Amino acid sequence: MKSKNIPADISKKTIKEAQTEIEEIMTELESNNSSKEDSENIKEKYNRVLKLNQHIHELFKKKANEIKQSTFLNKKESSSKN
Repeated sequence: MKSKNIPADISKKTIKEAQTEIEEIMTELESNNSSKEDSENIKEKYNRVLKLNQHIHELFKKKANEIKQSTFLNKKESSSKN
């Protein structure tokens, strides 16, 4: 799933907001009420969890790249001072 497939309302969420929504959906699906829901609604919720998870993954990946770049620049500056 590519970021262009992630709905705008999800792509605006922070990691914490996305995690909270996943927890809420999972709690709802695991509750007894979910057995009364139609399979299409359950499928939509499951797909939303997948999109939220992908969004979290992309945010972590972006942050890891920022840290990597920052570390690289710090090492480069440090070595040029010596």
